[in-house]
Amino acid sequence: MEDIKIIELFRKRDESAIAELKQKYDKLCVYVAGNILSVREDVEECVNSAYFDVWSNIPPETPDDLKTYLCRIVKNKAIDRLKYNSAAKRSHELTVSLDELAECIPAKAEEELSAAQLAETISRFLHEQDEKHRKVFVRRYWYGDSLARIAKLYDMNEKTVATYLFRTRNKLKEYLRKEGYDHE
Repeated sequence: MEDIKIIELFRKRDESAIAELKQKYDKLCVYVAGNILSVREDVEECVNSAYFDVWSNIPPETPDDLKTYLCRIVKNKAIDRLKYNSAAKRSHELTVSLDELAECIPAKAEEELSAAQLAETISRFLHEQDEKHRKVFVRRYWYGDSLARIAKLYDMNEKTVATYLFRTRNKLKEYLRKEGYDHE
């Protein structure tokens, strides 16, 4: 079923909307949460909680891109669950990838930019990058994929993936600096 029809079911408060959403996006949601969390029950809980949030938020919200909207909710739920879980159970891979990305964003940016403005700025930056660099960046920092997984997906060496990410982060840092967000 098309996303627009699923959204319309949500707007009508038709309970079949959740079934349609789950049928279309459940594997993707489990994948996104599973890259952050290692316990299957936590993954399922985050995904189900995200479905409930979508049910609660549509209406009044009407997302332009249901897939991105849902993945963002799932990812945020999984990160919240990761923070909740004990340090011994945390995913080292995700913590490393979030730390890598945090180095690009100036501390003052969080105060000066709304999340939407920051997302728009990063999106503009990514659209200026070539396709392979953009895909590698998104796989790492949106889906939380490991370097090994990205290397396998794009038939690359892990060191090449790390180099792509390093250079793209540096370009992002410079782009944000040009946009008026200084790291100093």
